[in-house]
Amino acid sequence: MSYVIDPPPQVSVPVLGSAARFPVRRVFCIGRNYADHAREMGATVDTAAPIFFCKPADALVTDGADVPYPAATAELHHEVEMVVALARGGREIEPAAAEGLIFGHGVGLDLTRRDLQARAKARGEPWDAAKAFDHSAPLSALCPLERARPHADTLLSLTVNGELRQSARLADMLLNVPAILAALSRLFELRPGDLVFTGTPAGVGPLRCGDRFHAALDGVATLDGRIVQA
Repeated sequence: MSYVIDPPPQVSVPVLGSAARFPVRRVFCIGRNYADHAREMGATVDTAAPIFFCKPADALVTDGADVPYPAATAELHHEVEMVVALARGGREIEPAAAEGLIFGHGVGLDLTRRDLQARAKARGEPWDAAKAFDHSAPLSALCPLERARPHADTLLSLTVNGELRQSARLADMLLNVPAILAALSRLFELRPGDLVFTGTPAGVGPLRCGDRFHAALDGVATLDGRIVQA
C-alpha cells in the first residue's frame, strides 16, 4: 500500500524482561476515581456514570525521555496513576471477564494544564486542551502479568525532588480495574494495544522546569523523569 505522505511511526512502550515492545492503539483515562482527589478538586463523584477522556497515543513519553514544559500554561500539574495495558479487547465486557484482557501494568503521569482545565470547567467546555497536549503522558516500561501483579494493598506514589507528593493504596480506587474496563467497553470497543490510566489520588500539584519526579507502583513498575524547558 502507498500513502500520499509518510505514515507516522507506531507508538510503543518498552516491556520489562523483553526486547519486544508493546504497540499502543488508544490511551483512555478515568477521572475522579479516588474520593480524596475528587474532594481536593471540589468535585462530586457518580460511580454509575464515570468520567472518561482520551489522550493521543503520541502524547506518551517513554524510555526515560525528558518531558518538555508545555506551552500555554502556568500551572502544569502532576497526577500519578496505575496504567493497564490490554492484550485483548471486546464490547460489553463483564467485570468477571475483564482481567482476562490485561497484558500488564505500568505507572504513569496524567499531566494536566490545570489553568486551562479550570477555565474549561467554568465554561462547560471539553478538557482536550488541558489533558491531551503533546508529551502529557509519561509512562514507565510495562510489567507483564507473569512477572508481577498489583493487588489491593499495592502502593501508588509520586515524589518530586525527593518530596512525597502523592501516595495511596489501589484499594482506595472507587472503581477497580475490572469495573473500569467493563464501563469503558460499554462506550468503546476495546482492542489490543489500548492503555487505560486508572485515576489519581489526592496531592496533585505543580511541576516546574528542572523538577525531577519518581513514580512507583510498588513491586511492579517505576518511572523517573524530569521537566525541561521546551
